Amino acid sequence: MEFFLAGIAAVMAAGILAMGVALLRRALRIRRAWHGGRTSEARCLRVFTSTTGGDRPTTHRSRVYEFTTREGRTVRFTADGGPDTVLEGDTVMVRYAADAPEQATAEPYRPVALAVGMGCVALFVTAALSLCVVFAVVVLGATSDEGSTPDDFPEEYSTDLPF
Repeated sequence: MEFFLAGIAAVMAAGILAMGVALLRRALRIRRAWHGGRTSEARCLRVFTSTTGGDRPTTHRSRVYEFTTREGRTVRFTADGGPDTVLEGDTVMVRYAADAPEQATAEPYRPVALAVGMGCVALFVTAALSLCVVFAVVVLGATSDEGSTPDDFPEEYSTDLPF
């Protein structure tokens, strides 16, 4: 049973680590697009709206943009979020890295917000991984002491009961 609980902690730790890596890659992709030095005008082709939740519904918008690179290549990409003022047919400025135009971004670059967000993600991942490790160590360590009496325990209080 203890190995099953430690396995659950390991699976949770792997999921948390994967989430942290995915968020870090997204932040680095945005930073790379902004520091890639290439800009282009893109046209908003479509706006998707999805609503989730029951009592407190949340609306989330995604947009499909299309632009032409300096080399003449036409690129389409989907961007999550963005300002509500951008509608189908609007033109916006996008930034992209020269070697990865399909990873363009129409988001405004906010280096402080990006750094603070990544710091919070790093703290959360570190704390969650630490909790998983402590849980696994406690679960595996607690079962090894079952049924044993400490050496300094007085003999007159000792019983042979299993609890």
